[in-house]
Amino acid sequence: MKSRSLLSKAVVSSLLLFQVLSVSASDLTSDIQEVIKGKKAQVGVAVLYKDDAFTANSDDQYPLMSVFQFHIALAVLKKMEKEGIPLTAVVTLGPSDIDTKTWSPMYKKYKSKKITLSYGDLINYMVSQSDNNACNWLINFVGGIQNVNDFIKNLGIDRIQLIETEKSMEQDIRKSYNNWSTPLSVTQLLRKVYTEKVLSDEHFAFLEKAMLASASGKDKFRAGLPKEVEVGHKTGMSYRTPEGIRMCDADVGVIYMPGGEKCYLAVLVKDSKETDAANAKIMADIAKKVYSHYTENAGKNSAPAK
Repeated sequence: MKSRSLLSKAVVSSLLLFQVLSVSASDLTSDIQEVIKGKKAQVGVAVLYKDDAFTANSDDQYPLMSVFQFHIALAVLKKMEKEGIPLTAVVTLGPSDIDTKTWSPMYKKYKSKKITLSYGDLINYMVSQSDNNACNWLINFVGGIQNVNDFIKNLGIDRIQLIETEKSMEQDIRKSYNNWSTPLSVTQLLRKVYTEKVLSDEHFAFLEKAMLASASGKDKFRAGLPKEVEVGHKTGMSYRTPEGIRMCDADVGVIYMPGGEKCYLAVLVKDSKETDAANAKIMADIAKKVYSHYTENAGKNSAPAK
């Protein structure tokens, strides 16, 4: 693995502390400082692009909410590979699998407590539409959330913990804090999946398509990027506490840059007193700054990595 220039920073008493390793990184620091300054939220950012790495407030633990459905999809697809289960294989969800009160585009479509569909469709419902019923069933399919946690850690991603399901977090919203990651760990996982042979070619192509088809978060990363730019991403959002605090609002994903390169970006917003629109704008603005920074600096040389 090539060494990367690494810039980290933390907001303390509204001041941004950072280490600059290149002029290019300094510019990005200023851009993102401008976005998050004065916000009534903790904002963690990580960017991996080519040999560059950038993090802001990335040492802390951020709840993931439905972002963890990407992690679950990886564990599910790997189990299917090992057991020879095709994406077209059919499964049936019964009454005990269907919560009619949770977020479930699948239930909304079929309006039945007995739903038969393919594994591929079930994964698509989870990844592209954040379906909680699909997610809970797929967690059970891999033998529980601990198996997902272990699978991700065995890939070399250490700064993460997954111990809750969509069901358990809905029963007690404060359990949302128990599923956490650092922004950098999220981008490291994304890059590993997109650049290494974590999945078979068939399953990677399937997952990549599902990420590109994400129906949520149109006001997040997508809103900050030019219309012609593709982004495969996964969003997450918690309930608000009785005090009105949004424990988690997040967007993580892959921006398809000009020339075929990929930029891995994670923006995790924690304990926000901002409106949902303001949280989304933070993510959109950071995506815009990151995209503009790297496209405008294309071809320019950065300082050597240290």
